[in-house]
Amino acid sequence: MNFYYLEPPVRKIILQSIIHMSKQSLPEDEGLRREISMWALAANIFNIVVGAGIFVLPALVSRSMGVESLLAYLFCGFLMLLVVLCYAEVGSKITVTGGSYAFIYHTFGGMAGFITVILFFCATLTADAAVANALYEVVAGLIPAMNHSGARFVFLVVLFLGLGYLNVRGVKEGITLVKLTTLGKLIPLLILVVTGLFFIEPENLEWTGLPATSELAGISMLLFFAFQGAESGLTASGEVKDPQRSIPRALLISMIFIVLLYMLIQVVTLGVLGPELESFTENPLAETAGRFIGPFGFTLLTIGAAISMFGNISGEILNIPRSLFSSARDNTLPVPVLARIHNRFKTPYIAITVYVLIGLTLALFGGFAPLVIVSNSAILIIYIGIAAAVIKLRKVDDQPSAFRIPGGLFVPILTIIVILWFVSGLETIDIITGISLLIFLAILYAIIKRFKKP
Repeated sequence: MNFYYLEPPVRKIILQSIIHMSKQSLPEDEGLRREISMWALAANIFNIVVGAGIFVLPALVSRSMGVESLLAYLFCGFLMLLVVLCYAEVGSKITVTGGSYAFIYHTFGGMAGFITVILFFCATLTADAAVANALYEVVAGLIPAMNHSGARFVFLVVLFLGLGYLNVRGVKEGITLVKLTTLGKLIPLLILVVTGLFFIEPENLEWTGLPATSELAGISMLLFFAFQGAESGLTASGEVKDPQRSIPRALLISMIFIVLLYMLIQVVTLGVLGPELESFTENPLAETAGRFIGPFGFTLLTIGAAISMFGNISGEILNIPRSLFSSARDNTLPVPVLARIHNRFKTPYIAITVYVLIGLTLALFGGFAPLVIVSNSAILIIYIGIAAAVIKLRKVDDQPSAFRIPGGLFVPILTIIVILWFVSGLETIDIITGISLLIFLAILYAIIKRFKKP
């Protein structure tokens, strides 16, 4: 009998059965504790997204576009809200640990999951190494006695091993530190924005005209990476309370707040410094605060930058090892030891330890900057995968309690179109390198699967 001659309800039941039999099964009990509340998850997302970038990007963006740079913030914010909506729907349906890896693995299978976890692992590790060294430079600038190689070694060892130990002790301890660092970075930024609004010179915000499309695309690509990170904050989704409600709400609350905060920061820095802003590429926010608060304002925002960097690293160490744990549990990564859970603390302690030790090694001896660029660009492809997952899951999953994006498939399709436009703006060599990396990882997965024990 032809499948399409059957009644629609019957076709739907048969299709769901076939898909669910071929789909990777979700583990019912991962052995982890669900101790992350909705507000804690929102703080976790905010902590990772608002890293070191926003403390330097206003000057770089202003140098290219001036007041019109606000359009780039709007455009990037719009794109990230589209992406976040896609993550919200998929994350409310697939609520196990692993974040982007788990979402793509359970939707598209092992190869897609393997590529995702490797890209995230490489990107975050090398970025953490760079941020850790930048954090040391800021601290050494505030404390001159630390400005020598021996102090750098001790600082990095204590930083990575200390954060690793705290996160092994429990997700509750790790998320508490995230909440504290989120508050620590947010207070200086709010002081800058709220106080700075009274010191804006209106002539510094005069609009001169619309930028060229190519110029907007180039700056948006630079700025776009300051909006990334929400996907990392979802890696601990298997430890979130009431995930079907908490994940969509935390995503939307945190990203809307971040977009508004970023735009206000750009308005204040432009309004206070005017054309001078583009000259202060190292610490534009501290320079801005110094103009209307004085030396205390400069120091406050410098400390805020240090807290932001520290919070970014602590958030990554909390979240990213969960993707290693999840992929090892699914046997996507053929390293079963990474799937072990501590008997007492109920944390993926081996995955955390491995991540910390590799991150420390890279921070001490240097990272791989080209790999960061390629991996960050490939995150755009992962975003396409998440949007595609929305489309596929709409066909096979009927979960009344899950979040559903209004407007049918308009948002995921628009997300894919906008991201493809972003990707088209990359340098040709970056596109070729990115595609080559994806092909290499696909071949590597096929080889591993071929020789893996049944």
